[in-house]
Amino acid sequence: MASITIRHLDDDVKTRLRIRAASNGRSMEEEARIILRKAVGREAEPENLASFIRECFEPLGGVELELPPREPMREPPDFS
Repeated sequence: MASITIRHLDDDVKTRLRIRAASNGRSMEEEARIILRKAVGREAEPENLASFIRECFEPLGGVELELPPREPMREPPDFS
């Protein structure tokens, strides 16, 4: 496995990373690995926009819409 050192990281960024890692029950290193993996992996995401949108919003849950009852078709307009 490769290693990376990030120099000149803002203190605020480091603090937010530490808090995010703690809230997810991970070390800062593991949290940074996950963030980088997701950021770099975006290039390989499916080109299908519908799949991408579903992947982003599916964890939030869905909404069940009530469909209106079907009615008989209307007569087409007469333009004579």
